[in-house]
Amino acid sequence: MELQYWIWIAVGLSFSLYIGIAIWSRAGSTKEFYVAGGGVHPIANGMATAADWMSAASFISMAGIISFGGYDGSVYLMGWTGGYVLLALLLAPYLRKFGKFTVPDFIGDRYYSNTARSVAVFCALIVSFTYIAGQMRGVGVVFSRYLEVDIVTGVLIGMGIVLFYAVLGGMKGITYTQVAQYCVLIFAFMVPAIYISFLVTGNVIPQLGFGSSGADGVYLLDKLDGLHRELGFHEYTSGSKSMLDVFCITMALMVGTAGLPHVIVRFFTVKKVSDARKSAGWALLFIAILYTTAPAIAVFSRTNLIETVSNQPYKDMPEWFDKWETTGLLGFTDKNEDGLIQYTADTTTNELTVDADIMVLANPEIAQLPNWVIALLAAGALAAALSTAAGLLLVISSAVSHDLLKKMVMPRISEKGELIAARIAATGAVCLAGYFGINPPGFVAATVALAFGLAASSFFPAILLGIFSKRINKEGAISGMLVGVTLMLFYMLKFKFGWFGGGTKADWWFGISPEGFGSIAMIANFVVTLIISSGTPAPSKDIQELVANIRKP
Repeated sequence: MELQYWIWIAVGLSFSLYIGIAIWSRAGSTKEFYVAGGGVHPIANGMATAADWMSAASFISMAGIISFGGYDGSVYLMGWTGGYVLLALLLAPYLRKFGKFTVPDFIGDRYYSNTARSVAVFCALIVSFTYIAGQMRGVGVVFSRYLEVDIVTGVLIGMGIVLFYAVLGGMKGITYTQVAQYCVLIFAFMVPAIYISFLVTGNVIPQLGFGSSGADGVYLLDKLDGLHRELGFHEYTSGSKSMLDVFCITMALMVGTAGLPHVIVRFFTVKKVSDARKSAGWALLFIAILYTTAPAIAVFSRTNLIETVSNQPYKDMPEWFDKWETTGLLGFTDKNEDGLIQYTADTTTNELTVDADIMVLANPEIAQLPNWVIALLAAGALAAALSTAAGLLLVISSAVSHDLLKKMVMPRISEKGELIAARIAATGAVCLAGYFGINPPGFVAATVALAFGLAASSFFPAILLGIFSKRINKEGAISGMLVGVTLMLFYMLKFKFGWFGGGTKADWWFGISPEGFGSIAMIANFVVTLIISSGTPAPSKDIQELVANIRKP
């Protein structure tokens, strides 16, 4: 059967499943819309959390970044994995015991201030919109290649699907849809990895296969190092980033994870605190399956790409090359007009441009796997992007309807009115997210990394100190969040978007990239919060008792 038929079948069946679940589990109350009624089983919540967490950045971009950056790309692997452990141990159980719907809810009540709540809402919206831009970009990439439509049309289709089940089902619909999406995405990610690992090394376990030798008896990593040296790239197993930048990026990703509102809210959907801990453990197990496989896919795809295209006649390139060229994510310019593809690290002679986002998706095609495997991967990539996009949309809609309207602007609004407001807010958020998907600030994982920096610089200190310190007051928390997020936004806009005079890599402060600057902004947040809190009145006795109660088992 032709590839296009397989793709329509795989995508059509998976989308039908998601829509069916959304109709079955539609929300009838604000509690169902915001926290799925608070009765989700820990294993189901673990799967939903894993799907929410493993976005297009994890599924599409992470292995692509590692395949191009090698050792340098491992910061994403370490940061995102370590961050989830940090979230599970330090924050999730305590926030569940607090028993609110959203992160701004916690900030507003813990710091007894609507100003603090407003700042938290602003931060949640900034983080979520930055993050969702990466997801919509991922949706556009997949649709543009596999359904053979342009990226704009692809994003619009994705918007329609996610809008349907996010607006209809709220967190209840999203939770059970994400359970299905986890099953689809993990199966889609693992099947090509196992297939290629067996073909290349004879080992069906990818995690072991990429450290093994191929048919020629040479270890794959040694082979890839040799290919990199021949083409002028730095060795795959060595790094080019400074130690400080590696540390800062890893730290920003870790603490940013622990401050992501769409992941934190997942722990509000279980019955009790112990279930929050259990679901965190299950989610870590489900996440580890993909995260331990990504480095293997990176090695397989990078090796296959170099051996397939380097110094080969352009006219003999297989069909997949032409298909990806039409998306604009792969390009060839015959600079010396010899008809051969010169792929080198030297930009003056290099004739091939490859977007890192295509590596995972193109890998089965490069390896000439069966069409049904390629179609399965397309369905999995869409599941990854849409599952996270839905979670983010809920954060945005709840921030507007619950934290702004219900808690501040219209405290007497009825439950039905609040539910309507939440759905309207979600619709508006989808439209804005679609714009960012069509006009993204960078490739998927880089865009998402900036969201982690924003979460690290704004939420993490306020949540952590709010749980573990009775002395931190509203003046300190508000000042710290404003300083942290402002610093991060300034740095991001200056070096990613060229605002405020722009700047190059040579102009980075202390040599720290925008993806890692969240660590510096977070430290500034902590320092400002602690200094101002120590010089202003302590919270009331009621607030201090509230903090003490959160920490009781």
